[in-house]
Amino acid sequence: MSYSRILKWISGIFELVLAVPIVGGAIVMGTGYSALGFMLVLHAVTLILSLRNQEAIYGSVWGVLTSLLAWIPFVGWALHLIAAILLMISGSKRTKRYHYPPNQL
Repeated sequence: MSYSRILKWISGIFELVLAVPIVGGAIVMGTGYSALGFMLVLHAVTLILSLRNQEAIYGSVWGVLTSLLAWIPFVGWALHLIAAILLMISGSKRTKRYHYPPNQL
């Protein structure tokens, strides 16, 4: 199992905890919203590793989006739940190599 798949499972579990309505809100507000910053970094690292391993990136991209918009009360709950589901689905799949176009700057 690759590090990116392990991080997808870990971040999926964290997202699932944050999706619990009162518990997730208490964690986010109790940490002064720094939990969202931590999750943003975790999703970014997972995204970079997934790109490097040519694995699916949709869960990590959705997680980054969630970290940026989760401060909105009910929207945050739905985004955390969707991110958790997508991360766990992509973390459970066998590695299928995706070929992204090369960076052309």
